[in-house]
Amino acid sequence: MADVAFWCVYHIFTAELPGYGKRAEVFFWQDLSLFGICDGITSQQRFTFLLWDLPPRGSKVPIVADVAWCIRRFGYTMKDDIIYLVLLASCIGFGQIYRKFTDPEQKKLIGTGFGLLVVLSVSGFHMLHMLFCYLVSALLIIYASRKICHLACFGFMFGYLFFFRSLSLLGYDSPPGHTNMIQMILTLKLVGLAFEVNNAYTKAKTIDDPKKASIETDKKAQTAMPSAPGLNDADRALLKLDMLDIFHYSFNYVGILTGPYITFKTYRDAIYLPFSGKADCVGATLEKMKVIPLYAGLFLLVSYIWPLGYATSEEFYEERSFFYRLMYVWPTFFIFRMRIYTGILLSECVCTMAGVGAYPKLCASKPGHGPSNEDYSAVGSPSSSIEYDFETVRNIDVINTERCWTFREAMKYWNMCVQYWMAMYVYKRFPSKKYRTLATLAVSAIWHGVYAGYYFCICGAPFYLPIEDLYVKLFIKDATGQKRTVLNVLCWISKFFAFSYLGIAFLLLTVDKIWYYYSSVYYIGYILWIVLYGVGVLIANQRKAKAKKEAKLQQQHAGKQD
Repeated sequence: MADVAFWCVYHIFTAELPGYGKRAEVFFWQDLSLFGICDGITSQQRFTFLLWDLPPRGSKVPIVADVAWCIRRFGYTMKDDIIYLVLLASCIGFGQIYRKFTDPEQKKLIGTGFGLLVVLSVSGFHMLHMLFCYLVSALLIIYASRKICHLACFGFMFGYLFFFRSLSLLGYDSPPGHTNMIQMILTLKLVGLAFEVNNAYTKAKTIDDPKKASIETDKKAQTAMPSAPGLNDADRALLKLDMLDIFHYSFNYVGILTGPYITFKTYRDAIYLPFSGKADCVGATLEKMKVIPLYAGLFLLVSYIWPLGYATSEEFYEERSFFYRLMYVWPTFFIFRMRIYTGILLSECVCTMAGVGAYPKLCASKPGHGPSNEDYSAVGSPSSSIEYDFETVRNIDVINTERCWTFREAMKYWNMCVQYWMAMYVYKRFPSKKYRTLATLAVSAIWHGVYAGYYFCICGAPFYLPIEDLYVKLFIKDATGQKRTVLNVLCWISKFFAFSYLGIAFLLLTVDKIWYYYSSVYYIGYILWIVLYGVGVLIANQRKAKAKKEAKLQQQHAGKQD
């Protein structure tokens, strides 16, 4: 090993550069690489460093210069992740202070002030985008007709989100990556708030409408069919919103970076209800943080061995086999999952440490929605007898995402608070039941970004789901015992292949890279799914024909007996 190390160091010191161009490649053996700094792995397990502005041909490259360049490159490529982690850690720590404020007005001011500080530190002058969006949306919510304020706000915020991401195409500086995430969450918040106001208005109108109030005059009918529920405190607050209320909700530091999405009602409950002082916020945070080092470690390890950048290199397409290229989607999507798990759990920790989303377990809270049962009468009993949870802000269920058998199930456990938003304000509101799934996924893709990869990935799901549903119905639904287990495992493998095959488009982003990769594996995923769907339909039709034939024979047999 010492001889190998000596050879490597000697090679670095004496490497002659191949030309006068701005790019040159200097190879290191993997044993002496700087964990994740390099982009690609060669067939000899060597990393390639891309050096810029190098000395003329024949010059010697000092090892100190190489290492310094590597550190600079590492700092540049990981800059966004480092900023993200530092800010999330600050937000988590600040929760210990934030919970101590019991006065609602003080709590609003402190939470908003820290949130504005986070936005400013990330965005700089790009913060003006968020302030402009808040101003226009707040005016729409307060002064536009409440019959259409949600639609107007939806159109404005998603239109501005598209404009915001297209600034570079118009010749302006692109906002930082984390500014984009803040804009994404602000879009959900403000549009969601407009829908909440519309819902409260509709409920109030239903209750106050004398025609609807006098429909049921018969006493028996009244007892058989309960009347519409009255307005609660959150509904009344929504109908009395002012600019300051919307400002505090928009820029409170909890969830401002990457979510999770919380409704205005959840935000308001965290301000006015005493649950954050009674729940075990520190314990809930530590419980979530226990697994974060595992996911972060796996992310670093696997991305070190199978970096995504290698999937765009010439060597990947020229020297690697078809099977290797096809299987490469598995580790890349694994890396993506570990990164998402780490980020989302840290975001949840911001909420739990601040006490946001804490409700008694008896309220049966659901992710994004909040309490299903808002009877807080039992909370007056001693706090030791009441258990609290943070289901309202639980954004991901890692265990069930990994171990569930089907693609459809896994989707339910992924980014649950955003899925709640999509379900409530797009899926259920879309006028056409036939196309509402596709419309919901299209809105999700638009929300994620303007890159073609988002549409390839997210809008590809509706085409895979019918195939999975068909085979579950044909083979798995009625299977039992060992056969059921084997079929479930095959379905699980198919689920992750579908996620990985579609997910590579999400990561490669641009059409040219996506098309180049899919063509290198001969579009086998899409071809396989088309064939499977055709075979499945054929089998289903044969079974239906067989069932009809058997039913007809039974009728004939019964007729002969008669």
